[in-house]
Amino acid sequence: MILVTVGTQLPFDRLVKAVDIFAKDLTRPVLAQIGKGTYTPQNMKWIKNIEPADFDRVFRDATVIVSHAGIGTVLTAKRFGKPIILVPRKAALGEHRNDHQLATVSQLVGRPGIYVAQNDDELKDYLLQDLDSPSHQDVSDAGRTSLVNYLKGYLAAG
Repeated sequence: MILVTVGTQLPFDRLVKAVDIFAKDLTRPVLAQIGKGTYTPQNMKWIKNIEPADFDRVFRDATVIVSHAGIGTVLTAKRFGKPIILVPRKAALGEHRNDHQLATVSQLVGRPGIYVAQNDDELKDYLLQDLDSPSHQDVSDAGRTSLVNYLKGYLAAG
């Protein structure tokens, strides 16, 4: 199963609609957590919010995660060893107050198990592939230090 999650704070109809359009061409079922979005999917199962008690089970059952570039979701994907496709929200499209998600993906791109889709074509290509899961080994010291420093700066600026 492909799990789409957009978080609970802001709508992300662009992502939900894109996956919904592609869902009819996919061989795996899709479940989307659409949050506060107004777009109603037609080609995939959906739910507004996944109850916290069910979240780990749904995450564990997924074969791939599609998400906004939320750090919590990235860390959960790593914890469960799931590949994740990140689609950053864009301030210019009214999806967030600033472009911090673009900055986030710039730090995460190329890491094992993390795939960044900047447009619908890239998203569809990733959805049609068998993606590698993140390594269960720790990232290199340099990579870990770089990510930790970035996250500290991000959280301090919050």
